[in-house]
Amino acid sequence: MTPTTPRPVRLGVQIAPQHATYSKIRDTVAAVEGLGADVAFNWDHFFPLSGDRDGLHFESWTILAAWAEQTSTIEIGALVNCNSYRNADLQADMARTIDHISGGRFLFGTGAGWFERDYDEYGYEFGTPGTRLNALDDSLNRVEARWAKINPPPTRKIPVLIGGGGEKKTLRIVAQHADIWHSFADPTVLEHKLGVLGEWCEKVGRDLSEIEISTELRGRTVAQAEELYELGARLFTIGVSGPDYDLAHAVDWLAWRDSKNA
Repeated sequence: MTPTTPRPVRLGVQIAPQHATYSKIRDTVAAVEGLGADVAFNWDHFFPLSGDRDGLHFESWTILAAWAEQTSTIEIGALVNCNSYRNADLQADMARTIDHISGGRFLFGTGAGWFERDYDEYGYEFGTPGTRLNALDDSLNRVEARWAKINPPPTRKIPVLIGGGGEKKTLRIVAQHADIWHSFADPTVLEHKLGVLGEWCEKVGRDLSEIEISTELRGRTVAQAEELYELGARLFTIGVSGPDYDLAHAVDWLAWRDSKNA
């Protein structure tokens, strides 16, 4: 089924908090907002994922709180938060607080975690993909319960974005909890995964059309983006990294977004 009101195409820019000073990151999110992007994302890691692995790097949630004050129109969130690093109820409280700081522009992007160096160097138990996914499932129940009783409550139903494509656990969790599902799938894989997600939605009593489909544009052609659009993707993301944060590709994709929404 398709939604009664068609979803617009949106573009999110992931500003990797690596290899740059914080002042450069601050200037970049201002530029991204000024260009008219829909969402500014960062990521939740403690070390760079590319380039010099011991290069400059900053923490996700404190950046998001700063962005909440700095910006006024763009939505903000992590792509994605690592569930393992913080108590679930604390995550809910932090999300609610940034929601208020931003005036209702916070997206709670979350996932099970995968970058072993973060775990080892900061003293978290890495476990297995299965144990991390079980913990994510449990945490999302706790997050939702905390939002229901915290005072003051969130300003809105905070959108939950879940990343990942595992068919036995992750997509079930998406069907149960997510407002947005993010993947890096190409068109062929996305078509298959959407079929699996649709089956999970039926099992848990949700309509697949309630979930916004999000995907990454890095390395994609316009033709591939069009295929992803035809499959139902409506939130597209493009990543930029320090030290320079070149936004040229973001400008091109924003023009594509506008053409789809015309």
